[in-house]
Amino acid sequence: MTSKLHALCFAATDPARLARFWAELLDWTPQEDYTLLPTDDTGFRLRFLPAEAPKTRQNQMHFDLTSTSLEDQRRTVAKALDLGARHIDIGQLPEEEHVVLADPDGNEFCVIEPGNGFLADCGFVGALACDGSQEVGYFWSKALGWPLVWDQDQETAIRSPHGGPKITWGGPPFAPKTGKNRLHFELTGDPHEIDRLVSLGAAVTDTGLIDPDGNEFTLG
Repeated sequence: MTSKLHALCFAATDPARLARFWAELLDWTPQEDYTLLPTDDTGFRLRFLPAEAPKTRQNQMHFDLTSTSLEDQRRTVAKALDLGARHIDIGQLPEEEHVVLADPDGNEFCVIEPGNGFLADCGFVGALACDGSQEVGYFWSKALGWPLVWDQDQETAIRSPHGGPKITWGGPPFAPKTGKNRLHFELTGDPHEIDRLVSLGAAVTDTGLIDPDGNEFTLG
């Protein structure tokens, strides 16, 4: 039995505000506990959990949102800015056509240019792009039962058999992990799943479960 990816959780200094931002940008359904239910084929929820400390470093994962045309890309960027996003520079090159933004809490996300072949068959939420190793891509493929849809040059990607966004790992080089991540996966599954996940490369620490790259996740 495999675990199910139930939610992507954000640590947020203002969970209510961040939930409103993403609900309006993605057109997802808000719940009372700062949880958003997808209205597309994404297959997992977004949850916003209170955090006292502000964001201090670039996240290990971010959304890539797709566009059907240059005008569609401009509309998405304009909508995000109206909702409280801002342009940021994370080292993108001038010739790159995607637009890099941060949400009201500083979480990075990209609005991808039209014609991106890798995301051609994906919906508006095209990918959850992660810093990470080839090993961690293999781990999550086995943990979730999602097949690999890309495995080249130490870059990996998986996708649910039911569709939805791809989850990608860019391979080396990637920044070393310092402190607790602000985004983490929340899984659902039988409590005995812990043994299987550990056999695949996870570890149990004093603070909970971590994947082979040291990223925190929960199993409930």
